[in-house]
Amino acid sequence: MSTNITWHEGHVSRSEREKLLGQKGLTIWFTGLSASGKSTLASALEQHLLHLGLSCYRLDGDNIRFGLNKDLSFGRKDREENIRRIAEVSKLFADSTTITLTSFISPFQSQRDFARKLHEDSEIPFIEVYVDAPLEVVEKRDPKGLYKKAKMGEIKDFTGISSPYEPPPSPELHIRTDKLNLQESIK
Repeated sequence: MSTNITWHEGHVSRSEREKLLGQKGLTIWFTGLSASGKSTLASALEQHLLHLGLSCYRLDGDNIRFGLNKDLSFGRKDREENIRRIAEVSKLFADSTTITLTSFISPFQSQRDFARKLHEDSEIPFIEVYVDAPLEVVEKRDPKGLYKKAKMGEIKDFTGISSPYEPPPSPELHIRTDKLNLQESIK
């Protein structure tokens, strides 16, 4: 941990930035099992918001692991670090007045609580969206073949198979992608 650092305040306050740019930032945190539809929903919502003239950006679990988090494994400690970093990055984006869409499995309630508290402590809105589909549905979707590999023992610590997923007890939104199509989910 760095000790010889000091936070440097800029010349623009968040309220001034919001007034000048005409919008407030927030984070919409999509959580759910692999293949539940998190990335699909976040991508469609990003496009919809941009067409409304709103500044937004999508942070996707797989995409982040190509760069910022490429040094992390899928063990519990690294998964927690993955979410810690994303929570910090999404808070920075939201502070800049960007609507930040994150799509991460984020299987543990403690991780999501950390992300929420980080935003709330900075007075930045945080909206948790539970993208829900039963295990048998996501296993059938399995676009990456991950469930099959996990069941064959080729992938260790795979959420929903050999590692738990803790559903959010009270998300702001609960979307059942096995019952709603993409357009209904976006609404």
